[in-house]
Parts: sequence; C-alpha cells; structure tokens
Amino acid sequence: MVLRSALAMAVAMGVGRFVFTPILPMMEHQAQVTASDGASIATANYLGYLLGALAAGFIPALIRSRATLPLCLAALVATLAAMPLSTAVPVWLVLRFVAGAASALVFVGTARSAQSALRDRPQLIGWVYGGVGAGIAVTGLAVLFINRTGTWREAWWVAAAVSAATALFIAREPRSGAPAASGPAAGQDPARGPLAWLSVSYFLEGVGYIVAATFLVAALSADTAPSWLGTGAWVIVGLAALPSCVLWTALSLRIPRTVLLPAALAVQAGAVALPAVLGGTGPAVVSAICFGGTFMAITQLSLATGTALGTPRTVALLTAGYGLGQVVGPLAVQPVLSHGYRPALAISGAVLLAAALCAAPLMRRTARPAQA
Repeated sequence: MVLRSALAMAVAMGVGRFVFTPILPMMEHQAQVTASDGASIATANYLGYLLGALAAGFIPALIRSRATLPLCLAALVATLAAMPLSTAVPVWLVLRFVAGAASALVFVGTARSAQSALRDRPQLIGWVYGGVGAGIAVTGLAVLFINRTGTWREAWWVAAAVSAATALFIAREPRSGAPAASGPAAGQDPARGPLAWLSVSYFLEGVGYIVAATFLVAALSADTAPSWLGTGAWVIVGLAALPSCVLWTALSLRIPRTVLLPAALAVQAGAVALPAVLGGTGPAVVSAICFGGTFMAITQLSLATGTALGTPRTVALLTAGYGLGQVVGPLAVQPVLSHGYRPALAISGAVLLAAALCAAPLMRRTARPAQA
C-alpha cells in the first residue's frame, strides 16, 4: 500500500506536475519560451489541477472507481511524451491542462486511500507524501545530466519514460480496498471557524509556494552562480522533500499539528524569499533545503488538520482551494517577470508569511498531538 501510493504520488506530482520547473530554463534557451509563456503554461497546468480537484470533490465516484488511477497515469505519460512534438504554446497549454487534471485526481484519491488504510500507522503516511520528493529528485537529476549535452525535447521524453515505467510497476502492485467515506466522527461537530482560517491559509500557500515551484530553477539559473545551481537546487528540493513528511509526522506525534503548520509556513516563507535577497550558492542551497523540507509537509499537515475538523469532503475541498491558489500565483507575479524572477520570489515569500499568520488562529483550538 505504502509503496504503491508513494509511486503514484511520484508520477502524478513529482513528475507530472513539477518536471516543467527544471525543464523551463532549457525551453527558454532552446525553444525561445519567454517568462510570460512559462507563466501561462504553468497556469494551464494549475487550472487543470483545480478542475480535477473540484471533480474529485463533487463526483466522488471518480475517486472510488478502479479505472481512475490507470487512466490518469496513462494520460500523464501521454501528455509528457507529447510535449516535445510541438513548439506551439496553445498545444502546450492543452497538454499541461490535461496533465494537471489527471494529477489532481491521482493526488486526492491516493491521499484519501492512504489516510484511510494507514489510520492506525500514521508514521507511514509521511512516506506516501514523500513520493513527490522522490519524483522531483529523479527527474531533476535526469534533467541535470541532459542539460549538459541534450535538448529540452529529450528531457520531456525521459520524464515520460520514467513515468511509464513507474506506472507499469504500480499496475502490477495489489490495490487495497476503496477508501472509506470521510465525515464527522461520532459526536463531533464540524468546526466551521477553524476550517475557514485553514482554507484561507491553504489557498495562500497555493499562491505562494507555486511561484517558487515554477520559477525557482529559472531564477537561480539566471544568476551568475555556477550553471548547475538551478537544476541542482531542484534536486536538493526533491531530496529534502523525500523524508520531510516522515519527520514532520514524527513531530506531530508530540506537538499539535495546529502549532506545526504555522511554523512550517513561516520557514517556507523565509526559504522562498531568501534567493530574492541574497545571491550565491550558499543561500540557494539553504533555500532549496528549507523549501523542499516544508512544501509537502504543509500539504500533509493541512489535510490532516482539516480532516480532524470533521467536515465532509475536506481533502477535495481544501485541494480545490489550493489549486485555485496555484492558478492565481503565476498570474499575480506575471507583471513583474519582465524585471526578472527575484521580485516574484519576494512576493511569494510575503504571501506565504500571510498564510502563516492565517494559520496562527488555529493554535487557539484545543488540539492534541496526532493519534491518527
């Protein structure tokens, strides 16, 4: 269950969603993709993710169906493989839109299944979310080597090949039962006030983190630092993300999630803003470690906190708000991209700080360390 779920996260999120980040600088240099084009392509992917999350929330049969996972994984592989076949931005927009929708369906379905199946073993859930970091690290390393002598087309094809091989392995792994429907526990009333703060915070996290997830490599590649730094930093992000959820889960067994969540958001805000203030290898590495060490952990903490509040369809609803934030993020910073990527990262850091402040009221809610 854990391995299958982690690999599904790796394909859907680590590769399907985020491989565009390390490939973007290659496309800028070799395919004359502008920063504005990059923001538009990213936004199409995030819009697809938003609609996929909404579909998961309002059409629960999609998540329960055994056909959803293989079909979505096939769609991801196909869209990755098709990216090098055209240089037309409208074609790329459609492909990334489809990939975003498929990613959301896999993410929501996998997250719900893992939370249900591993309710009594919370320490293992972190490894499921850690699959995203594994996908980022593997494709980041591949793009790092391809960038030396290869082309942006080869980078997309390698991503498609890695995804296809992983999807075939997933198909051979036994599947656990369908996830139980989420809802309030017996005698538990949904907490509307805390959920409102959490929803706003998670929306702002979507706005802020996605700017870094989209443009961090391009920002570092545009500096005078070593040529490997941009993609190398993205590999570090993936390696840091891989164990991060396990570590934050261990902390949540001792410290309430409602305390950990604003702390993680504050760390991420500093990590994203750091390259906007300081250049060079050292700050870039620190930024990559702290960003990778928090971005999936914040997702895990937010979804677990929302589930504990007892509102039906929390995972899908929070993911939809998160997806909306990811659509807004690139559009919000698009006007400043003509001045480089540093202003965009500075704006992103400020938004993430606001997310931390919005999560702070959750600490007033009586909360025990995680038991599930």
